Amino acid sequence: MAEILLSLTIIGVVAAITLPSLTGNINERTWNTKRKALYARFSQAIALMPSLNGYGVGATDNDTISKATQTFVADGLAKVLKINNICDASHLSDCGIPEKFVDMGGGNHNSFMNNMTALNSMMTSVDLNPNDPSNPNIYNGLNTDAAAFETQNGESIAVYYNPYCRSDLDATTRLDGMQPKICANFIYDLNGAKGPNTVGKDIGFITVLYPADSVVVAPMPHVNAGKKGLSLEEGIKYCTSLDSEYRVPNKDEAAALFVNKYIIGNLPGGWLTTSSKGLENNVLKVWTQSTYTGNRVLTNGSAGADNYVRCVKR
Repeated sequence: MAEILLSLTIIGVVAAITLPSLTGNINERTWNTKRKALYARFSQAIALMPSLNGYGVGATDNDTISKATQTFVADGLAKVLKINNICDASHLSDCGIPEKFVDMGGGNHNSFMNNMTALNSMMTSVDLNPNDPSNPNIYNGLNTDAAAFETQNGESIAVYYNPYCRSDLDATTRLDGMQPKICANFIYDLNGAKGPNTVGKDIGFITVLYPADSVVVAPMPHVNAGKKGLSLEEGIKYCTSLDSEYRVPNKDEAAALFVNKYIIGNLPGGWLTTSSKGLENNVLKVWTQSTYTGNRVLTNGSAGADNYVRCVKR
């Protein structure tokens, strides 16, 4: 009897140690599968839309314009994606959006973002040229209200919309603010208001750039905050060393990281190195993304004190 009790005790201890890890791994695989499926559905839906800009801006009163996101969802996205319910900015929780969540840095947020400024204030007002006070380059975007909807698969989606988004006209210039190129940003919760309500687990984001020939990105940042002082080549090796699934983001994925930097939580200030390249004076250079202002700038891709790599996976 004593031997049986001892065996049961050992089994219980081993189970107590391994079960949380096993459960966590199962949840992570489930979230990863659902995240990829959601991205695929969104990519297909966005490709079916004729254009992503212009929704909700026909009227002149500010109240109607501020609700452009609801119009975008109801008159645009709902035509190409199966949606169960649409909620306005005052009732996001009615669509399963959690009122509280945890960012990737472990920070607790006691309210969910109900408009574009709350998502990221630099999406609606920023000086794109802060280092030259005599020559400011002010960007003022429309502070539209958020909206939310539920999918038939049980995901809850918060939406932030820019009705005046435009194409990548400045892709070959050295200084290139990304804010005007963002058409829509979606923050999803794969299981609605159920836990853990943590970015990087059941919560993530999908960003859509450019009104025509749109690009849909859904980078999932590594929980590691990244590493400064790496060249592009060193960054590629660094990401692979963390996990074979991770890589240096391209310039549109880096833009998505900037848009969602507050829900990521541990996105340090500086310049994100990207894997995208462009020509400057017929010289091939690397795009870097400012996490301060949203600028995209061509550099030589070498290591710098303010340059760092934040690895992502699709």
